[in-house]
Amino acid sequence: MATAGALRYRRVLLKLSGEALMGSASFGIDPEVVRDSVGRAGRRSTRCGVELALVVGGGNIFRGVKAASAGMDRVSGDHMGMLATLINSLGAPGSARAARRPDARALRDRDPAGRRAVHPAAGDPPPREGARHHPGRGTGNPYFTTDSAAALRAMEVKAEVLLKATKVDGIYNADPMSNPAAKMIPRITYREVLERGLKVMDATAISLCMDNKLPIVVFNIRQDGNIRRVIHGEPIGSVVSE
Repeated sequence: MATAGALRYRRVLLKLSGEALMGSASFGIDPEVVRDSVGRAGRRSTRCGVELALVVGGGNIFRGVKAASAGMDRVSGDHMGMLATLINSLGAPGSARAARRPDARALRDRDPAGRRAVHPAAGDPPPREGARHHPGRGTGNPYFTTDSAAALRAMEVKAEVLLKATKVDGIYNADPMSNPAAKMIPRITYREVLERGLKVMDATAISLCMDNKLPIVVFNIRQDGNIRRVIHGEPIGSVVSE
């Protein structure tokens, strides 16, 4: 157990799924999740000297893979999913500002020609000094999930850990929502995750973290204080490492 005030990580990338943003709702964004779970945790973390970046998913609004399985063109579905992540990314900084983080902002990618992407409200352009100072962009490409985007940005900003916020306590050997006998796995290697086909993050994200030795902590965002506990090194959730 970490001692009071001790920090295990000082530069963190938080991947917040669209499903986690829903909270207890069935659709959309639960402002309390963003304000309390993310905004308050971000405020406490930065007071301790932690730099916290955020990558959000869009599954609470639209999932391109699911649409493709129903017959929609995959590229079109993924672009629709990207628009969903933009909606979420605009909501997260807004709530963070309300939680007294006036420097919080959403960033967008530019297309290869450098033109403004998607919509004027889609966020600020990446600063010239790079995303390391204001990280949080996606990839802007179909066939890449926001898990892959989170892993890519974590490498880019030199994060010490990738936090995967979910609505369950960690990684299980079966779906805990449908199987009450499922057991949580406190520690597991990247290779085991890939070989066992565990639905932690997509295989591209896991492989990228493995190649760069970036640990992943999967934890329950719905329990107040868990972000702070992970950052301080408390044994919360499940850890994926070598």
